[in-house]
Amino acid sequence: MAEAETPNRSPEIRKDKIHNRWVLFSPARSRRPSDFKAKSNPQPNNQTECPFCAGHEHECAPEIFRVPADSTNDWKIRVIQNLYPAVSRELDFQNPVSLVGDVAVSGFGFHDVVIESPVHSVNLSDLSPAQVGEVLLACKKRIEQLRSCDSIKYVQVFKNHGASAGASMSHSHSQMIALPIVPPTVSARLDSMMEYYKQTGKCSLCDIQPNELLIAESDHFISLVPFAATFAFEIWIIPRDHSSHFHEIDSEKLSANST
Repeated sequence: MAEAETPNRSPEIRKDKIHNRWVLFSPARSRRPSDFKAKSNPQPNNQTECPFCAGHEHECAPEIFRVPADSTNDWKIRVIQNLYPAVSRELDFQNPVSLVGDVAVSGFGFHDVVIESPVHSVNLSDLSPAQVGEVLLACKKRIEQLRSCDSIKYVQVFKNHGASAGASMSHSHSQMIALPIVPPTVSARLDSMMEYYKQTGKCSLCDIQPNELLIAESDHFISLVPFAATFAFEIWIIPRDHSSHFHEIDSEKLSANST
């Protein structure tokens, strides 16, 4: 994702016709506060200054929902709008697929934050399996909500941990971005899987034989190192039962297999 030079400009989705990719130009991202002043010497804020901590809800962007839904100060998870979004839900949608040449369309989309715990010092890895399951279920719920918007074609859940990964806030959180386009890398992967199915009659993920690449397994999921990993420590988590979408995974399976 690239950032434009003028912070007051609205976000845009631009087509790079040389590399056949879409690039987000998001001026608002340059205004993000940061807990990490220098990568070599990060200085995370404490809970008295952190807007993600319990008691500081008024400092955040509007809330979408919380878990439990009827909680007040004893919430476990909050899903909120991103205060410095890469895309804007306020812009009019333009269909970029029908355009050719040098294309720059409005940066319509949704960019949300999943606050994984009200406690500042708790990381996702510190949560119990049941608590991790609740975070995953919150992501699933939000994806299901975003599906109701006809113009949204792709949703990605991602997590940056630490300054070197791009995180600006030290309080543990994930993010979700919903776009009106499908990234070419995703389309290419789907096309490759379709070609494998035409040749073999099988799903290429279901057909994986983990063997020595297996890391862990449960009744419903396996985690493994992909045979042709593209970066160090790459791990795939794959459902044992064929499933095309994250939001289609059975909630009980998702909650029970977060260990």
